[in-house]
Amino acid sequence: MRFSSRIIAAIILLFAMTGCGNSSVVGKWRLMGGSNAILWEFSANGAVLVGDVRGRYKFGDQDRIKIETPFATTVYQVKISGDRMTLQEPGGSKLEFTRIQETHH
Repeated sequence: MRFSSRIIAAIILLFAMTGCGNSSVVGKWRLMGGSNAILWEFSANGAVLVGDVRGRYKFGDQDRIKIETPFATTVYQVKISGDRMTLQEPGGSKLEFTRIQETHH
């Protein structure tokens, strides 16, 4: 009985951590590395705006995020640490972002 309660606790903890990671993507992110860096904005409802291109995003397992726009569908490995986010294509390019803090007046 104790063994199964540990497994259930671990599963609940895993889902709790996954949920936190998913919500932390919400907001505006600037692609690093260029002066005219494109802004990516993730909304809580699953919408994403890449520059002026609208799309949808959805989380998968193992910290993967699928981003669909009218031009492409791409799956990335996502890592968020503080105000930094990295999107890594499997065996491909890596995009690094910094979070833009919203100023509230």
